[in-house]
Amino acid sequence: MNNPTTVERTSDLELVITRTFNAPAHIVFEAWTKPELLMRWWTPESFGITFISCEIDAVTGGSYRFVFGHPAFEHPMAFFGTYVEVTPNSRIVWTNEESDEGAVSTLTFEERDGKTLLVLHELYPSKQALDEAIASGSSGGAPQQFELLDEVLDALVSA
Repeated sequence: MNNPTTVERTSDLELVITRTFNAPAHIVFEAWTKPELLMRWWTPESFGITFISCEIDAVTGGSYRFVFGHPAFEHPMAFFGTYVEVTPNSRIVWTNEESDEGAVSTLTFEERDGKTLLVLHELYPSKQALDEAIASGSSGGAPQQFELLDEVLDALVSA
């Protein structure tokens, strides 16, 4: 793989995911903040889940709500939270409020020579919460997600 995604536990509470994308920051930012784009890469086929709905109000104080279906679950799963800070093309901070153990996520976009370094910090409220997130495999999906994001970005840059 020419452009690997790194996933690193940096402390008892924090996970950091990093990747460089071959697209300018404003396009990468759009892929994180426009529902029609996010739905194209957030759920790789291997996850076994499908989007039912995706609502994003990516402004400071706004909110998001992602609802997924899975064949093994009778009811849909919802993930939701609040955007604590949104600085277009530069930084997004959001809460994950579906449980008391949800992380606060900080995503930064740093453009260099038309490419964007994306760094996602996930800060958990306890060591146990991060341990459980890692054990569930939820953090291990980033490389697959970002492979799909690469495809979406390639299409947008080429358009």
